[in-house]
Amino acid sequence: MSTPPSGAGLGRRLSGAVVLFHQALAERVGLSAADLKTLQLIESEGPFTASELARETGLTAAGVTSVIARLSAGGHIVRETDAVDRRRAVIRAVPQNDSPLAAEFGRLGGALGAVIADYSAAEQAAITEYLERMIEVLRAETIRLGDHAG
Repeated sequence: MSTPPSGAGLGRRLSGAVVLFHQALAERVGLSAADLKTLQLIESEGPFTASELARETGLTAAGVTSVIARLSAGGHIVRETDAVDRRRAVIRAVPQNDSPLAAEFGRLGGALGAVIADYSAAEQAAITEYLERMIEVLRAETIRLGDHAG
């Protein structure tokens, strides 16, 4: 009987597969993996100011400025004046429902949905809780690594 993989080993394998998928997809649409992940963050949780985006991604101010410039040049985001504080600019994603990115993520979502469908409702709930908790740990560690003051 084989022993189950360690959490750390399995986590590294999953992380590696995710990073390599995103790198391949980003290259296909002319972005870097960091640009693609930043765009996804803006789409799912934005809008953000540049400083908020730097904090969430762990990138330096100069790094975020470069990512914003590339995403803006590619038509993926827009910079708008904040409706509440007109001195602030916010970064919003441009909806791209018919883009190659949307198509590829739709395909991936379907494949991942088929995998989770093999589990019972209780198992799906446990998997979902586990993944949500892992996302929070990874976000906290990203912020910690990007905290240049600490």
